[in-house]
Amino acid sequence: MLDILFVIAPIFAMMALGFGAVRFRLFPAEGVKSLIAFVNNFATPCLLFLSILTSDFRSAFNLSIIGPFYLGAFICFAVGIFIARRVFANRPGESVSVGFAGTFTNTVLIGLPILTRAYGEGALPVTLSIIGLHGAILLTLGMVTMELVRRDGQPLGKTLIVAVRRVVSNPLIWGIAAGIIGSLINLQLIEPAEAFFSMMSQAVVPAALFGIGGALNEFKLSENWRQALVASLIKLILHPLLAYVLMIHVLGVPMDIARYGILLAAMPAGVNIYVFATYYDRGTSVAANTILIATILSALTISAWLYILSF
Repeated sequence: MLDILFVIAPIFAMMALGFGAVRFRLFPAEGVKSLIAFVNNFATPCLLFLSILTSDFRSAFNLSIIGPFYLGAFICFAVGIFIARRVFANRPGESVSVGFAGTFTNTVLIGLPILTRAYGEGALPVTLSIIGLHGAILLTLGMVTMELVRRDGQPLGKTLIVAVRRVVSNPLIWGIAAGIIGSLINLQLIEPAEAFFSMMSQAVVPAALFGIGGALNEFKLSENWRQALVASLIKLILHPLLAYVLMIHVLGVPMDIARYGILLAAMPAGVNIYVFATYYDRGTSVAANTILIATILSALTISAWLYILSF
């Protein structure tokens, strides 16, 4: 257990530093969005490009890990919608937003730092193979479902076009695509170029954790905290549990590989659930509360999953 504490303590200490810096006005609140934009649009694409270019990415594309991760996400999406509709009596649009809150993982700002901290650089190829599909699959699923259930929805074809545009315009996809192309053509970087991408990659962890900690100041608990708690528990417990059962007990994936996908599934909800909710103006308070609650609870649940996975 002490080893697990040593793994997660620096991660959440950086998040706490970001939260405290913004809370006590030692860092400008308006600078948090710019910091996260730097991580998402510049530093992380460089990390993705360099990691894919310098690793055997093709062998890391393991459907026995990717499949259970996303099948688990689909089940969580359905469970979240069902609970929001039947238990909390939400309207269809709000129910989809709640379901999405329990589905979309914070793969970059929290997932990458924790996976690399826990398992080292060896976790990156498998982790990146999941991240590469994450936005494309789950954003499309959420948007299409939302358009199908809400009464004032747009034509489905227009929704698919918007979803494709969001995916294609994502710099993370650019970094992944560039890395795959570079790997296929056996691209060799000259030393200054490799040093550039390496330095940009090293900025991801501290900037991401400080930024997400600072961003937590924006989210306050509201009257919808019970629904947010349910969505958080779906994300933090149900999703990794489903991934664990499918990978270990159904497909027989070795633990030393399966643990990458299972632990990534145990990460809290990403900020895109709030973007999704505000885009459709459905369940915004639940999304905001889920980010706050899930991120705080994840300090405990991630520790538990590290123990279960025999860290």
